[in-house]
Amino acid sequence: MTQLTLQAIRHVGFEDLGSFEAPLRAAGYQIEYIDAAERDLSQLDPLAADLLVVLGGPIGVYDHDRYPLLCAELELLRARLAADKPTLGICLGAQLMAAALGSTVYPGPAKEIGWSTLELAASDYQPLAALRDIAVLHWHGDTFDLPEGCTLLASTPLCRQQAFARGQNVLGLQFHPEVRGDRFEHWLLGHASELASSGIDPVTLRHDAKRYACALEQSGAIMLGAWLTKLKH
Repeated sequence: MTQLTLQAIRHVGFEDLGSFEAPLRAAGYQIEYIDAAERDLSQLDPLAADLLVVLGGPIGVYDHDRYPLLCAELELLRARLAADKPTLGICLGAQLMAAALGSTVYPGPAKEIGWSTLELAASDYQPLAALRDIAVLHWHGDTFDLPEGCTLLASTPLCRQQAFARGQNVLGLQFHPEVRGDRFEHWLLGHASELASSGIDPVTLRHDAKRYACALEQSGAIMLGAWLTKLKH
């Protein structure tokens, strides 16, 4: 099997590749985490990795004055997306991709935190087919406009822009398909302040994770595998 390189930009420790790690390694990817708080992202070669994954985090794209690393991240993504190199964004990662493609990121009508299914768009290219009728994890307060030249892939009643693609190499996912049930307690502890301020009960989230996470891990791996096979390196 050909060895491929993957860089994953990580903003907080527990929001990692999760259940995606095993299928990515099985597909031949050697994974390197780039911790945004520790590395100078402006020094990264935006085209070096065969696949770049930008993970989630508890800050907003428009917080760049308070978190300057976002500026370097946006510049990296602009260069990579301009070259149409394989790129996957999850939650904050998808928002950063949308901004790098010229769209505006802004607070949504309400926080969307919890487990629910997606409404998949009827599209000639639908890489999320394996997630049909599968409850996924939502954990965000921001949303964005669909970038020009991109295809809308999924929505929920609260958030229209749940997933988008630009061709077969660029995929942005507002939701979290990568969460692992056996590590979900890290999410509850890491975001305890946000849950309390939002009036969201961690007991309900924990119960739903036990109910839905296993099916999401299985279907998410199938979805990811299908997307990987279409990439043009």
